[in-house]
Amino acid sequence: MAIMKIRGIQKSFNENQVIQNADFDIKQNSRIGLVGSNGAGKTTLANIIHGSTFPDKGKIETFHGTLNIGYLKQSTQHSIHETDDVYSLSDNGLFQHSSQLGLTRELDWFNADWATLSGGEKLKLSIASVWAKRPELLILDEPTNHLDLQGVEWLIEELSAFKGAILIISHDRYFLDKTVTEIIEIEDGTTKLFTGNYSAYRKEKERLFQVQLHQYEIQQKRKQQIQQQIANLKNWSEKAHRDSTKQGTASERRQIGYKEYHRMKAKKMDNQIKSKMKRLNQELVKNEVKQPEEDSMVRFEFLERRKRGKRILEADSLSKHFVNRCLFEKSHFYMNHGEKMGLIGENGSGKSTLLKILLGQEKSSSGNIWLSESLKIGYLSQDVSDLPADKTPLEFIGLSDREAIGKARTVFANIGLNEEKLIVPIGQLSLGERTRVKLVMMLIDELDLLILDEPTNHLDLASRESLEKTLMDFQGSVLIVSHDVYFLEKITQKLLVINNRKITRKEFGMKEYNDAAAPKESDKEKAEKLLVLQNEINAVIGKLSYMSKDQPDYTELDQKLAALFKKKKEME
Repeated sequence: MAIMKIRGIQKSFNENQVIQNADFDIKQNSRIGLVGSNGAGKTTLANIIHGSTFPDKGKIETFHGTLNIGYLKQSTQHSIHETDDVYSLSDNGLFQHSSQLGLTRELDWFNADWATLSGGEKLKLSIASVWAKRPELLILDEPTNHLDLQGVEWLIEELSAFKGAILIISHDRYFLDKTVTEIIEIEDGTTKLFTGNYSAYRKEKERLFQVQLHQYEIQQKRKQQIQQQIANLKNWSEKAHRDSTKQGTASERRQIGYKEYHRMKAKKMDNQIKSKMKRLNQELVKNEVKQPEEDSMVRFEFLERRKRGKRILEADSLSKHFVNRCLFEKSHFYMNHGEKMGLIGENGSGKSTLLKILLGQEKSSSGNIWLSESLKIGYLSQDVSDLPADKTPLEFIGLSDREAIGKARTVFANIGLNEEKLIVPIGQLSLGERTRVKLVMMLIDELDLLILDEPTNHLDLASRESLEKTLMDFQGSVLIVSHDVYFLEKITQKLLVINNRKITRKEFGMKEYNDAAAPKESDKEKAEKLLVLQNEINAVIGKLSYMSKDQPDYTELDQKLAALFKKKKEME
């Protein structure tokens, strides 16, 4: 049953039409992932659904009065005190939810200093406060940004058990695969529905691309054949016209109708040309297949690195304490040239503090940290609010040399920022576009070590996949803090793990770490789950057997059965 119908939504800002036609249903138990490139209008559409932004055209219908909507916005800068009553929320399980999310720090909830919380801790409190309102529809805009792995896994489990509808905007492929059963793609301002999770959506997109490409190539061959026929007819027509004006020999002039014959012949060919042109145009109008556009792939380019020695940094008995808190102590680790390492640990464990120590922005409490003297480091922070809002991207990079500016323009174009964006104040750019501006600062210089703090936050999916490829090809060293499981699994070869106040080097990457940490299900537990699943399949089959295909619920039940069979196959 649809609880909300979105019909013909349009929205423009100034002269820029962001949404041209949004059209889909949200059902009672929908699990929808809303995807699209940066600036495609995902957050705008979420605001319209929530009611905090009004469309220019179109309407939204709800089917049982006003929906209780819980909306987690992308920004978590506000505190709970600004929007919610902590006393009433505590009765709805706020403390329980925040604890399950992994927020273990002791807080004076009613007199908390919110400014001292990390980005991940603020996000966890925001999620907990949204959850505690018991919404019928959840709208989550990038909910995994800043969440540690414990928080992500808890959120996946809770969304699975949630009884209402869910709409998720996310660039986290792992999270989407685990939580959604439908994808709404917004492209060129128009929405399109795909059944399945993100991986299924990507496969279907590729299939549709190949089908359209095949049809386009057939059409082009047909078009070339007709155009060749028209060219031949034109040549014959021109010859016939020339022959109709010839004087000819004396004997030819005596032949009656010589000129008339060629004139009629030329006219007939002209008519054939017009007829073929008309048929071709009609065929193209009626059955035109446009050339399919490949997904815009962002090309990240780094310059050649200088050769380095094997070890680039090493920590000996490294410790960091605050007044009443110890982050880590007596830790030893190192990093070699060319290694790609992930830095993982729970929110508040000290990941950002360690990065600051490596960058020289923070001092350790004790112990030593050695960095190669010739080491050149590039740092991408997760905060995009520190960019000068009144400067344009070109002004921000501060280049004056014409050749350097030309190279910078090329890099900007390669990461998806066109010329128009380069002369717009940074404050008017989207979060993803601001992240790309930061990346440019790294891409235009020689670097030996890239320190990336949540580099995929705010980047669209095409940009994430392209950044993966670039980092895999990068010859220097990379240290990454990220909640994006797929990203870390693809990139990392080694890990630095902060756990129990120790920083430990692991000689394997994120994929092996996750495989080792995954609980092994016993044969008995698996058999019990399969039995429950089979009973559910039997029940759906039983309902379908008494229904005809034209009944309202038939399609929904049929799709549910397909999903159950797929789940059973995966379990087996």
